[in-house]
Formats: sequence, C-alpha cells, structure tokens
Amino acid sequence: MFLALRELRFARARFGLMGGVVALIAVLMVLLSGLSSGLVNDGVSGLKAMPATAFAFNEGTKTDNAFSRSVVDEHQAAVWAEQPGVAESALMGTAMMNGTTGNGTQVDLALFGIEDGSLLAPTVGEGRSIAAPDEIVVSATAADEGLDIGDVVTLERIGVELTVVGYTDGQETFGHVDLAYLPLDTWQYLASGQSAPGAPTADTVSGVDFDTASTIALKAADGVEIDFAAGDEAAGTVTSTRAESFNASPGYSAETMTLEMIQIFLYAICALVVGAFFTVWTIQRKHELAVLRAVGASTGYLLRDGLLQAAIILVASTIVGILAGLAMGAGLGGTAMPFALEATPILTATVLTITLGLVGAALAIVRISRVDPLAALGGQR
Repeated sequence: MFLALRELRFARARFGLMGGVVALIAVLMVLLSGLSSGLVNDGVSGLKAMPATAFAFNEGTKTDNAFSRSVVDEHQAAVWAEQPGVAESALMGTAMMNGTTGNGTQVDLALFGIEDGSLLAPTVGEGRSIAAPDEIVVSATAADEGLDIGDVVTLERIGVELTVVGYTDGQETFGHVDLAYLPLDTWQYLASGQSAPGAPTADTVSGVDFDTASTIALKAADGVEIDFAAGDEAAGTVTSTRAESFNASPGYSAETMTLEMIQIFLYAICALVVGAFFTVWTIQRKHELAVLRAVGASTGYLLRDGLLQAAIILVASTIVGILAGLAMGAGLGGTAMPFALEATPILTATVLTITLGLVGAALAIVRISRVDPLAALGGQR
C-alpha cells in the first residue's frame, strides 16, 4: 500500500493518462448499454409488457420474424387451452400497417389483434379500452409522433378507418413501431383481404369468414411449468418462451448481436490496454523492485501492492467514466435515438470493466515474481 500510493503521487501524469483511457472506455460502455437497452425496448417492449408465458406458432414456421409468417387457428388454440399447466390461451394477430390521420400526419403502426378480455388486453394509461370494431389503443409513445386520442387513422391502400380511444400505460412497441391494439375480429377483417374503405362495423366484421391468427399466447398457471413439447405435438405448433420470441421481432437478433460484439471487443481492449500499461510500468521500475526484494520485501507483498495500484486506478477511473456516461446519457433522453439507462446493464458493464482490467493488470504484474534481488546489488555484472 505504501509503495502503491507513493508511485501514484510520483507518476500521477502517467497514471492519469491511463485512468483517462479507462474512463473513456467506461463512458462507451454506458452509452452502448443505454443504446442496447433502448433498442430492445423499442423493438420488443410490447411483448415484454404482456403477461404471456410463451407464444405458439404454426409448426414449421421460421423463428426469425415468426409473428408475421405464422398462421394458427381456433382449433389449435383450443387444444393448447386443454394442456396441463395452461391457465389461459388466446389468439393474437399481428400486422404492420401505414396510416394517415385527418390532419395529414403519417404514422406506422404494428397492429395487434386481441380477443376482448383476454390475457393480452393492454393496461390503459389514458383514455379508455377498446369497445367497438373501429377502435384502437396505441402506445403512449405514439403521442410523440402526433397521434392523439380521438384521431382517425386511415390505413393506406385499404382505406379502413380506425379511431384512437386510448394510450397504453407506457411504451409498447414492436419492431421499432408503435403498437395499436384492436379487436381480433377487426384484425381478421383486415387480414382477409375483404375489407372495405371506411370504419368497420360489427356487421361488416362478422360477415367475413376468416378465423386464423398469427400466434397463440399462453399463460402458465401459478407455480406450474408447461410441457411445451407435448402441447406442440398435440396442436401442431412450435412454441417459444416470451424471451425467446423476442428474436421473432424484425431486426432484433442482428441489432443485439452487433452491440454485444462491440461490447465484447471493448472489454478485451480494456484488459489489453491496462495490461500493456502495467507491463511497461513494471519493466521501467524493475530496479526499484529488485531493491525492495533485496531488503526483504516478499514477492507476495509486491504482487499485492501492484494489484492494489491497478485496482485504485480502475475503480476511480471507471466511476468517473460511468458518471460522465450517465450525464451524457441523460441528455440523450427524448431524442430520435432509442436510448434507455437501466441499472442492471450498467452495473454489469462496470463490474466487467474493472474485473477484466484487473485480469490484464495481474498478467502483467506477474513479471514482478521474476525480478532477481541480486540485480539491486550488481549481481548482473
């Protein structure tokens, strides 16, 4: 401890430069964590908000973008409802649509067709729930896009008119598009290809012979695990847990894997940079270490002293970098960039940055154990 603190004061410029590099890496970690969390929320916050345990897709459906590829029917939903451990099952239809409001505002919506009173019914934060075939409840973030309660959205190409009656309680998006919940019958009316321009009514919706949907949402009974394999065999489906179904959101896998790869390289860079610094630092003070060994300092003492020195730099610099990153991240809120500061990813990044930095430093400081005390006495001559 004595040697570590004296060297930190004596070579504060060099240690300050090293600390600055670590702090910059920590800033990047915070920003990447915020960007990753923001992209996840922007891509699958609608699925995360649902109380569903899993989603069943038609057998043979590719897992990527399964919500738009799968076609299931009422019989399959009924089979799943009878499976042990399933408290509730509900059909859900999904579709991406473009629309225009009465004042000319263009909006993109992910339409989720749900059954009235099912487990998929959204929690309304403002306005009211769906009560008619031509009504929708949209994500609270749709207000930022200019979509207000009472607006009539005319879907492009088909001319169907839907009225906004409420906002969800918080952000609910899918594939970076705001969600719009509507009755499953209305979704089937749109998906059938038999829709007519104007607001759908109970008569026009019921007159369409179309009973399929995109997926079956499943909710497990409390404390019970569903046998997905048995249910899939009986219903002719393939089931993904809610977390696994995130990969079926457009672009989710590519975005998250790209950011994870960047973070992995940053962790590796942190370990290499810290290791390289302490390798050079150990070589430069080899004579001083030899003197300490000659006067009785143990190898263990010098190793502990070097690791403590590295720990002080890493912890102090990482804290500074994290605080700077949080300040920068707070300024990104409300921009077009999907960004969300969450405690768990940031804490994980902090721990990994310090831990891998210490690993790099430890590998470099091991050189101390090979310092010959005779070097201090001229034994090399």
